[in-house]
Amino acid sequence: MDLGNASGKVTVDDLAKKMKLKNLTPQIDISQIELKTYSTHRPALQLTGFFGAFDLGPSERIQVIGRLEQAYINSLGDEHVIHERFCEIASYKVPCFIFTRDYSPCKGIINGCVKYGVPVFITERGTTDIISEILRWLKVVMAPKATVHGVLMDVYGEGVLIQGESGIGKSEAALELIKRGHRLVSDDAVEILKVSDETLVGRAPELTKDFIELRGIGIVNIRSMFGFEAIKTTQSIDMLIKLAEFDPEKQYDRIGMDEKYTEILGNNIVTYEIPIRPGRNIAIITECAAINNRTKKTGYNAPQEFFDRVNRSMM
Repeated sequence: MDLGNASGKVTVDDLAKKMKLKNLTPQIDISQIELKTYSTHRPALQLTGFFGAFDLGPSERIQVIGRLEQAYINSLGDEHVIHERFCEIASYKVPCFIFTRDYSPCKGIINGCVKYGVPVFITERGTTDIISEILRWLKVVMAPKATVHGVLMDVYGEGVLIQGESGIGKSEAALELIKRGHRLVSDDAVEILKVSDETLVGRAPELTKDFIELRGIGIVNIRSMFGFEAIKTTQSIDMLIKLAEFDPEKQYDRIGMDEKYTEILGNNIVTYEIPIRPGRNIAIITECAAINNRTKKTGYNAPQEFFDRVNRSMM
């Protein structure tokens, strides 16, 4: 998954490079035109002259000219009329026009767009195809972002974010998990992107990618030590494990009936609080937590089954 740059700023130049668009207006500096929304718009009504509510959102979107719009443009015939229609749309400072199926816009369209500094692109791809790809890519690169302290691992396909106070053993647990065949995404700092209302995706900052800090040893490169299979570039975050020193006065959950959650960027992540004591193998506990989380997704709930057995035995 391409998560784009860390700044979250996306320009028309980025779009053109990613989608391999052919630029028909090279005189316009597309590196300075910033995209404000990941949505696209097909300006069929605007080509007929209707602009009601166009400035309330559609004007900020990428304007895609598909087969239907192209047929209407061809039916107009008069290049002067076409020029005026595109001048009116471009006057709203739309980000750009993309003509699909290698349609060649006339000089009236090009001149009208250049007049208002709006770039024009063409692509050989179909309308639905290019719109779907733009939405998929922009929704990710323009997603809300946050950076949290912790370690992100891929454990049995589950994205496990491990957090806790500095020096509590997060990196050591990650190293043990790597030796057991699981994959590291990021150590110390995790960049998180909200790609949907249900999904958070984590990655490593460019500076710390592939590295783990081990107190007493220093910085080690996991990719060099364990190979490419020990590293994963991105991972959805499915659960959070919070490590904390064991407190004999605190009551810990021993059954697991009541799930706890932590909110990150508006999404609730299942959270397990693991007390740390000498002799506890955090890596194995993390593996069990990951497997348990996967089984719950399939509909099986071990604490609920245990609770039902207790009720049946009491009856």
